[in-house]
Amino acid sequence: MSPEQVNDAILQEYYRARKKHRPMQSAHEGYSVILEELEELWDAVKKDDKAHAKKEAMQVAAMALAFMIEV
Repeated sequence: MSPEQVNDAILQEYYRARKKHRPMQSAHEGYSVILEELEELWDAVKKDDKAHAKKEAMQVAAMALAFMIEV
């Protein structure tokens, strides 16, 4: 994927998550959400599941973007 494609995918994941979940209400909540996604990424890495790890990395990035926008 190119950097532009990655950016587009992250934005799409951010918008998808916002349709499903309310915006982050605090830095503590944002941290918790990012940590949960990071732990899911770590689980995929430990299983050597690269496809799932990429999906989880995108979710980490999307939630970091959400933190920057909403907190």
